[in-house]
Amino acid sequence: MVLPLVDEHKPKCYLCHKGFENLEEMRECLDNCRKENKDFFEPSENEMKREPAPGDVTVF
Repeated sequence: MVLPLVDEHKPKCYLCHKGFENLEEMRECLDNCRKENKDFFEPSENEMKREPAPGDVTVF
């Protein structure tokens, strides 16, 4: 089955998959989606550590 490519030029929120006419509307929706799903985003941001892994070699 082949689906038509309708409105593929319009921006789409990757969290709720709604399509919008412009980027400003999409950014507002993305901010709202992030606020609603705050518990999903916070743990991954807090666990991210930027340090060398064991065995990494630094070349100067």
